[in-house]
Amino acid sequence: MKIDIEAYLSRPRTAADMAALERIFFSSSATQQFSSAAERAAFQERWLGRYFLVDATHAFLAVGADGAVFGYVIGAIDDIARLARFADIASARQFAQVSARYPAHLHINVDQRVRGQGIGARLIEAFAAHASALGAPGMHVVTGAASRNMRFYRRCGFHEAASIAAGGSDKVFLARDFRGTPPPAINA
Repeated sequence: MKIDIEAYLSRPRTAADMAALERIFFSSSATQQFSSAAERAAFQERWLGRYFLVDATHAFLAVGADGAVFGYVIGAIDDIARLARFADIASARQFAQVSARYPAHLHINVDQRVRGQGIGARLIEAFAAHASALGAPGMHVVTGAASRNMRFYRRCGFHEAASIAAGGSDKVFLARDFRGTPPPAINA
């Protein structure tokens, strides 16, 4: 199956695209159970919705020949530790010391049916080229230390720049430098 990477804003926004983004988001999430529709909506707004409201210019989609969406990457180019709209994200504050060096922050998800075909890596490269062209010196992603996506990010050129122990849900700050050799890892 041929899948292209397109800038989100280069396409007309359709109900089918939005439904696909929501389906991919929730099927890829580690959180699958919600106590209410309001809790589910708040979770979606926190990890996906606010990015599309403000940062849609930094979004890229994986799109099949039929126009179906199979994945996305979206993020902020400016350091989220210094943006008021992310004040409720604890990891943004916890990693503020290191995020200044790697300010661009991303979220990526790919439909389970097409994983393992290099689509995620192509989405990462589209975001990296975009963020670098806008002057970001590097980018980062925060994930669980035991998460299955660690190998994927390492293959995409990320290294562990910092980590925090958070009572069973240890977090890792994975960074990719656009300027050359990364500095040694530190504990946040």
